[in-house]
Amino acid sequence: MQIVKNIIDLNNTLKSSKKEEKKIGLVPTMGSLHEGHLSLIKTALKSCDEVWVSIFINPTQFNDPKDFECYPKDFENDINTINSISSKINLFIPESVNEIYPDDITVDEFELGFVNKVLEAKYRPGHFDGVATIINKLFNIFLPQVVFFGEKDFQQTLVIRNLIDSFFPNISLVICPTVRNENGLALSSRNKLLSVNSYKNCGIIFGCLLFAKENYLKTDYADLLNIIKSKIEKINEFNLEYFEIRDEITLEPFGKSNNEGRFRGFICVKVEGVRLIDNLLLD
Repeated sequence: MQIVKNIIDLNNTLKSSKKEEKKIGLVPTMGSLHEGHLSLIKTALKSCDEVWVSIFINPTQFNDPKDFECYPKDFENDINTINSISSKINLFIPESVNEIYPDDITVDEFELGFVNKVLEAKYRPGHFDGVATIINKLFNIFLPQVVFFGEKDFQQTLVIRNLIDSFFPNISLVICPTVRNENGLALSSRNKLLSVNSYKNCGIIFGCLLFAKENYLKTDYADLLNIIKSKIEKINEFNLEYFEIRDEITLEPFGKSNNEGRFRGFICVKVEGVRLIDNLLLD
């Protein structure tokens, strides 16, 4: 395992790999790794000659400073966890924010279209601009052939796809299935911030997506939303921020006039103030 902490050393390391025409796979993360991240890494190992995992908590994608401060960090455990999978995995852990943002912590401008106006973009203004900024930087640093992201952050994968189509035509995007616990809760680094009792009750989130999958074509949309809101908010400290059904490619809202596409249910629930998101293909 190689652990690189600055871009100069990283460029020197990558130079020989590119000279040998190795297929480089990149798994960008913010650390606090769980089985969801590990599934991405294991998938990358199967298809790439060289796998890099970046760990960087990117300040520009947090619209709430408290969220940035509270984001769980455990770099030592992350390193040990990755090493237990394979010693062939390489790590890029920038030694400081200045390594990525040398001049100032600023957000680059991208035309992300409608995807940057709804769902998470609506409730977290500037979030995807920050995501696009850091991913653009990492793609330019690594110039990988393949990148790996999780389906749990489905709207984010649309942002990544937009970025690849516009600027990185030689990069292939692999979207890996959401990994869940025994109750169906999508694994997330933020799950560590929950109390034991709330964690046990979080299966209701995926349960509501399954309910929507079974009923969205035979139940009035407003009634479906009210039922899901009731299911969520009968649990103490659980608050529904949004539940929406949208086209999985355009994110246009579901409606009787355009229900020929493939639709996903998107949900965000605040549990003890922690935002948990999930989604499910309904067709």
